[in-house]
Amino acid sequence: MAADGGEMAKPSVVILGGCGFIGRNLVQYLIENDLVSAVRVVDKVPPQTAWLNDKHQQLFNIPKVQFKSANLINPASCQYALSVEEGGWDYVINCACETKVGQTDPVYREGILKLSLNCAAEAAKLNVKRFVEVSTGHMCSSNKVPHKEDGKVEPWTYIAKFKRQVEEELHNIPGLRFTVVRPAIVYGIGDRHGLAPRLVIGAVYKHLGEMMKLLWGKDLKMNTIHVTDLCRAIWHLAIRDDTLSQIYNVVDKGDTTQGMISNLVSEIFNINHDYWGSVSLSLCKLDMASLVDEVNDKHLGPWAEACNQSGVENTPLTPYIDQELLYNKHLYLDPSKLESTGFSWLVPQITRNKLQEIIDDYAEMNLFPRSLIL
Repeated sequence: MAADGGEMAKPSVVILGGCGFIGRNLVQYLIENDLVSAVRVVDKVPPQTAWLNDKHQQLFNIPKVQFKSANLINPASCQYALSVEEGGWDYVINCACETKVGQTDPVYREGILKLSLNCAAEAAKLNVKRFVEVSTGHMCSSNKVPHKEDGKVEPWTYIAKFKRQVEEELHNIPGLRFTVVRPAIVYGIGDRHGLAPRLVIGAVYKHLGEMMKLLWGKDLKMNTIHVTDLCRAIWHLAIRDDTLSQIYNVVDKGDTTQGMISNLVSEIFNINHDYWGSVSLSLCKLDMASLVDEVNDKHLGPWAEACNQSGVENTPLTPYIDQELLYNKHLYLDPSKLESTGFSWLVPQITRNKLQEIIDDYAEMNLFPRSLIL
């Protein structure tokens, strides 16, 4: 898209899935740092119903940011979403994805594989400088050594299974220059699916006055990346003049584990925590589904009660965690390839303050019970 005046030298960008958690933070990063001439946000969810905080609402209303509603599973909608009146788009960044866990294969096939390939094909037709696909780091579950981008791939979630197919199929689109980023667990303001459920569970145990019990142990690898650094990495890699299409892990330097996360959650809510013993773990392996249902049921009622007591009438936050994210599987990623490009981290490891920011932001929007915040 052509720009005028002093904006001529700055690139233009389309952010697909731009009302989502990563997308809204990417808009904020690009606008606040004055990196682009124009941003088009494409999403099937309009900004008015996307649970945006005040800052994000303001950013979405400035002239430089344009919104288009589109269901990107439909090729015609994809063409409409990327249409230009003059000039063209420099970069297309795909944050759109079916993120709900526990869906069926056909849902993921359409909402991940078909969607991403539609968008990538349209970007290739428009001859964009680079298409960035936001994939996932759940491509290997070993804890022996951190997983490198060229290591053996064994996707262990449904989303990862279909994202891996996307990664492979992108090579078959003629003329497409692309970069794939594989983030670790993404957290930060606006998070609903990364670490937010564990924060909500911590709040539930504060409400109950009980010890928080967790599956497996403190050494389970749950590597993380703050959303600000993910957005910085996406842009850093988008504007690189890579001659080849590349895959990059995006993970912080803290080598986060379940124990580290649980310690911080316990500090925030002033609760104790422990892990299920070996006997319980044996039962988990035999009937994981029943145990997960029981745990989720234990959390959902008290959360609703706490929200009601604090006057939280409606919230996107939930303590529910799907079974596939509670397996004894490690998320352990090697950051060295990204670091070799000159990238450095603003949030090199997870901290209590960064988790507290998530809670405080939701509390300010009356989406998190203030009574459970110290």
